[in-house]
Amino acid sequence: MVVKRILDLLFGKEPDIFNEQGKVQHKLPRAYWEAWEKRFKDNPEYNWRLHHGQQRRLKNTH
Repeated sequence: MVVKRILDLLFGKEPDIFNEQGKVQHKLPRAYWEAWEKRFKDNPEYNWRLHHGQQRRLKNTH
């Protein structure tokens, strides 16, 4: 156990984000991902189409 901790300290830990098929799978609760997705859909600050640069360009075209 102590040897493993020393090896982890020296060489880093194995990543714990891969599932059995070798694909990335984050171990976060479903509610976390739903909140993340809702934030990007509902909040206009995160919508790239409403970015100030896009708004300025659209105003100048009319």
